[in-house]
Amino acid sequence: MSYSEAKEKYAALGVDAEAAMEKLACVPVSLHCWQGDDVRGFDTDPTKPLTGGIQTTGNYPGRARTPEELMADLDQVLKLIPGKVKMNLHASYAIFEPGDWADRDKLEPRHFKKWVDFCKARGLGCDFNPTFFSHPKCDPLTLASPNEDTRRFWIDHGKASVRISQYLAEELGQECVMNIWTGDGFKDVPGDRMGPRVRYREAIDEILSEPFDFNKVKPCVESKVFGIGVEAYTVGSAEFALSYAAANPGRCIPLMDNGHYHPTEVVSDKIPALLAFFPEIALHVTRPIRWDSDHVVLFDDETKEICREIVRCGGLDGRVKIALDYFDASINRVSAWVTGWRNLQKALLFALLQPMDTEKRLQDEGDWTGLMVLQEDMKTAPFGEVWDEYCRRQNKPLDGQWLPEIKKYEADVLSKRA
Repeated sequence: MSYSEAKEKYAALGVDAEAAMEKLACVPVSLHCWQGDDVRGFDTDPTKPLTGGIQTTGNYPGRARTPEELMADLDQVLKLIPGKVKMNLHASYAIFEPGDWADRDKLEPRHFKKWVDFCKARGLGCDFNPTFFSHPKCDPLTLASPNEDTRRFWIDHGKASVRISQYLAEELGQECVMNIWTGDGFKDVPGDRMGPRVRYREAIDEILSEPFDFNKVKPCVESKVFGIGVEAYTVGSAEFALSYAAANPGRCIPLMDNGHYHPTEVVSDKIPALLAFFPEIALHVTRPIRWDSDHVVLFDDETKEICREIVRCGGLDGRVKIALDYFDASINRVSAWVTGWRNLQKALLFALLQPMDTEKRLQDEGDWTGLMVLQEDMKTAPFGEVWDEYCRRQNKPLDGQWLPEIKKYEADVLSKRA
C-alpha cells in the first residue's frame, strides 16, 4: 500500500494524516544525555560506583568518556531521529575548563556554555536536572537530611540549578523544565516519616525562592515509590510530590515518570486526572519491568496509551512536557537512544491518527460495542505507511535503514574507546 492510499483510508475515518504529521513535527521532546555514558557525568571520579538509587547494568563497549565523545554520539543520534529535539542535562554534566572545577553547590551558568553552544548550533532547546546522587555529600540523604550542613549544600545546589535553568532558557529561546528528584529514603522501616518530609518541603521552598521567570523555567518535583537502598520509605512519594505542586501554582508543576509507580498503576490514566486540575504537567517516559528499571522505550501498549491520552487531552499544545528517561549499558548506547526516541515518535503519531472524535461520540452515546470494534480495527490501520512518509519528510532513515549506520559508527568510533 502507498502513502496516498493510507491517507485515503484514514480520511474515510475522519482522520487527516497530513495534519497529524505536521502536528508531530512541532512537538518538542527531550533527549536525555545520560544514556550515552551510563549516568556518569563529568564532575566526579568516573571509576566510582553510582549511588542514590541509580544503577546501570551491562558493560557494552563504547561508553562516552568525555564531553566531546558524548556530543559526537548525540550528533550520530540526531542524524537518525525525526521530530523536534530538546536536550536534557543533569548538573553532573557540567563542562569545566582546566583549573575551573566547581562542586555542585557552586556551579554557574558558564559551566554549561559548551552545551549552549552545542544546542544553538543544532537549533535545540534544553531542559535541566539538579543531580542529587553519586556525590560524597549524600549522607545518604540530601534535601531531607537532618544534618544542616548536608542540607545546606544541596539547597545551594538546587538554587544554582535554578540560575542555570534560567540561563539555558534565555540563551536558547525555549522554556527549560527543571526537574527536582532525589533518592532520599530509608532501607528499612523508619522511626519518623514526617520529619524528613517537612525538611524536604522546606528545602524545596528555599530552592524555589531563587528568582526565576516561570514563563521560561518550569520547576518540577518528581516522585518515586522506592529505589535501591530505600526499599521501605521514599521521602518524595507520589502524594508528597503531587501535593507540593498543587500547593505551589505558578512556581512548580508535577512530573510523572511512568516507572515510578506501583506495577498495577498506569500513568496513562493519571494524565487526564492531573490535566483536569493543572495547566501544565511533565512526563518522563521510560519502560519499567516490574519496577523502575529504565529499559529502552518500546512501541508497546502503555507507551501508546500514554501518547493517546496526551493527544486526547490537548497536551501537545504545550500542556504536557515530554522527556525520555532510560539508560541501558547492555546494548549499543546510540542504538538505545534511537530506538526509544523513534518508538515514542511512533506512539505520538499513532495517537494523532486515531479517530478520537468518533471514539468520544460512541462513548458518550453508550455504544461500547462500536467503540471496542473501532479501537480494535484501528490497530491494523495502515499506520506504517504514514510513519514511513513522516520519516521521509523529516529526511531521516526508514525503519530497517538506520541500524547499519550505527553498526558502522560502532566499528569506526565506539569500538576504539578503551
